[in-house]
Amino acid sequence: MSDEFQTIQSIGSKALLEKISNFDAYKNKKVVQSIGDDAAVINEENDELTLLTSDTYVEGVDFDPTYTPFNHLGYKILSACVSDIYAMNGKPEAVLVNLAVPNRMSVQMIEDLYGGIYAAGKAHEVEVVGGDLKANHANLVVSVSVYGKVDEKHVTYRKGAKEGDAICVTGDLGGALAGLRILMREKKFWEEHGDETIQPELGDYQFVVKRQLVPEARKDLIETLREKKMIPTSMIDITKGLVNEISEVSEASDLGAYIYQAALPIAIETRQVADEMQEDVDRYALFGGEDLELMFTLSEKKVEEFVNHFNDFVVIGRMVPKEEGMKMQTAEGDVVSFDDLS
Repeated sequence: MSDEFQTIQSIGSKALLEKISNFDAYKNKKVVQSIGDDAAVINEENDELTLLTSDTYVEGVDFDPTYTPFNHLGYKILSACVSDIYAMNGKPEAVLVNLAVPNRMSVQMIEDLYGGIYAAGKAHEVEVVGGDLKANHANLVVSVSVYGKVDEKHVTYRKGAKEGDAICVTGDLGGALAGLRILMREKKFWEEHGDETIQPELGDYQFVVKRQLVPEARKDLIETLREKKMIPTSMIDITKGLVNEISEVSEASDLGAYIYQAALPIAIETRQVADEMQEDVDRYALFGGEDLELMFTLSEKKVEEFVNHFNDFVVIGRMVPKEEGMKMQTAEGDVVSFDDLS
């Protein structure tokens, strides 16, 4: 442990996780997967594995109550945590909710928050079984932990992708960031005019605003995989942007990746927002995050079979040898490194 003062910002969250994971800590023999995947995996000495994951949302960092209805916030927080269980090819079972609530919050706000949490619980068949509640003198903090199960033969990690595997992505990308851009613009307009009677003009942006405020975790993919007895070689949920998630899978699988810009799944509504903001829509997809889509890898043969049963996904590239690095072929045919995209 170094005595030199370092800010967290100077090393980044990933390096910080590596530092706090390198202690000579107790190791439980039942833990199959610890820090480094979407959820921890514990072997209970039967055919099923236990999955544990958690997410924390801090007011002013992860959400802005100015434009985030609390029922939507509750729905989003639980959906994001459940998505981690789906990324392990598992089924969520129960959830704990911990709140640190400032006194300026009303009872109605907290009821709305829980209304959203319970709505997401119904959608994903997961029960809220407890948690903790205490006062906070600063901002609202919501922490959610989800417990799930997965058959030992079906568990899917970030590691496991094979050279030549197709890189697949569900749904569309960048919509959540497009929605955030619109909400931030409307907030700025409201602040500049200082008129509480002014209502935001969101009619033309309902698709992207919904993608930001109430994203849906991809339960449908996991159910279809289970029904067709098909197991991806790797999987991760898209919460920090496509480039980050591909990098995580590539590093865990000791491989490189080659993707095609023209294959990125981007909705027309997202493109319209990017055009309006005079921004590059591909960057929305590559770096946006919070879409809660799933990225998974399958052999080309399995893709040809799976497309007959589930059609809300596209192939955006393939896994390649590690020495080829991580690259994207642009629409013009140029090949650029992921390092040059950021």
